[in-house]
Amino acid sequence: MIFRRALLRELAGFAVAVFLALFAIALTTQLVRLLGQAAGGEIPSDAVLAYLGFFALNVLPVLLSLTLFVTVLLTLTRSYRDSEMVIWFGSGLSLAAWFRPVVAFAAPIVALIALLSLVISPWAATVGEQYRSGLDARSDVSRVEPGVFGESGDKDRVYFVESIAGDKRAVQNVFVNSTQQGRTGVMMSHKGFTETAPNGDRFLVLLNGSRYEGTPGEADFRVMKFGRYATRIESQAGPAPEASTRALSTLALIRDPSAANLGELVWRIGVPLSALILALLAIPLSFVNPRGGRSINLPFALVTYIVYSNLLSVSQARVGQGELAFSIGWWLVHALMIGLLTLLFARRVSLFRLRFGR
Repeated sequence: MIFRRALLRELAGFAVAVFLALFAIALTTQLVRLLGQAAGGEIPSDAVLAYLGFFALNVLPVLLSLTLFVTVLLTLTRSYRDSEMVIWFGSGLSLAAWFRPVVAFAAPIVALIALLSLVISPWAATVGEQYRSGLDARSDVSRVEPGVFGESGDKDRVYFVESIAGDKRAVQNVFVNSTQQGRTGVMMSHKGFTETAPNGDRFLVLLNGSRYEGTPGEADFRVMKFGRYATRIESQAGPAPEASTRALSTLALIRDPSAANLGELVWRIGVPLSALILALLAIPLSFVNPRGGRSINLPFALVTYIVYSNLLSVSQARVGQGELAFSIGWWLVHALMIGLLTLLFARRVSLFRLRFGR
């Protein structure tokens, strides 16, 4: 009982530290990428946090799986290095005694990973695609970012505003380049704002500006001064969200067993299964010779995780392309890893018996 309580307490402490570190690294990397896209005008700046939230929900299953593996591995490795394992083994505990506390610790995390992989992540992917569709449907003026050249939804206008005042209804120092009927027009204005007509139509109104209109390469340009110039803002119909297997619910994947859907199902089932198997694999992989002070098993553990993850991705791709039957693809990789677990465990038990005579 003391042994289990001590192990569970240490596993919990390690898990929190490992997860926070991995989560911070993942979020920081994605945030830098999103800020770069926002600075380049690829996505609106007010959508960065939403995109970051969708990314977090999608990456959580993998991060929790990696957290579980690293936590068990580091905890037991420390016990070996501090010679605590020798004490436990000398008191009559065998290597098999570590399975029950590790499984007890891993079970709620694996259940959470299964919930995320099968339910929450697909829901986040669906909401994310709807959110992107809504952004694409926003009017040109609502997507204006100060200090950044932008392009209209129908690709016939390029605009630039120096600053935006208030609730984005007023803009200052506006530049608009448009092409209509083969003639290029350039408008510049010191101030502008949006207004809504009684019939619901929206207009961009520019004040005290100039318009230069003509054909590139010819000298027949016209220059017009205006005190007030209004142009109608076209509201775009949002495109239907692109259907993807990642955004389909698990029940929808089962109801429509196409090759692509079954491939996605292999991944969703595989993530929680691999998390549990990796947690058990960490038990024999954590062996360290205290006299040597180092263990070649740590690099081997890293290679094992990478190979396992890649094999799971390959299995998903093969099933998704119809090259491998789902009835085989969903368990084949896990069976190979269970075989490796059995082999490593048998080897550690044999060494344990040689050393302690049990």
